[in-house]
Amino acid sequence: MAGVLSDEIDVLAKARRAMPGDYLPSEDEPYMCEAQQDYFRRLLLEWKKSILSASENTLSALQEGPIREPDLNDRASSETDWSIELRTRDRQRKLIAKIDAAMRRIDEGEYGYCEVTGEPIGLGRLIARPIATMTVEAQQAHERREKVSRDN
Repeated sequence: MAGVLSDEIDVLAKARRAMPGDYLPSEDEPYMCEAQQDYFRRLLLEWKKSILSASENTLSALQEGPIREPDLNDRASSETDWSIELRTRDRQRKLIAKIDAAMRRIDEGEYGYCEVTGEPIGLGRLIARPIATMTVEAQQAHERREKVSRDN
């Protein structure tokens, strides 16, 4: 699981590096001003582009043909690697839907505000997790409720 999350973080870091300019949202600006919205929209688009590019690379490699390792252990290892790769791509496919939802929230003027409390999520959290929909406190409460219902 940690590997999948680090892959997601790597793709987001790659998207950040690919963004033009050196603007970074600041607490000195009005929250979710046009410049901040534009920054997050470009970041989300770049993140989506990076994910789609990685998917295309995986698809190309899959189309090259079946695994033809002569040794059974090598073949099993290769199949395990492909299984992990495909699970990562499936997770990123779901991530694209969240990125699209975040861009929709930007267009509707709801981006950056908690869907539970309506309070600002905060620039630090959005920079770390641009698809966040809740404040840290609301997310923790949600996870506690989820855990309690799972335990019952």
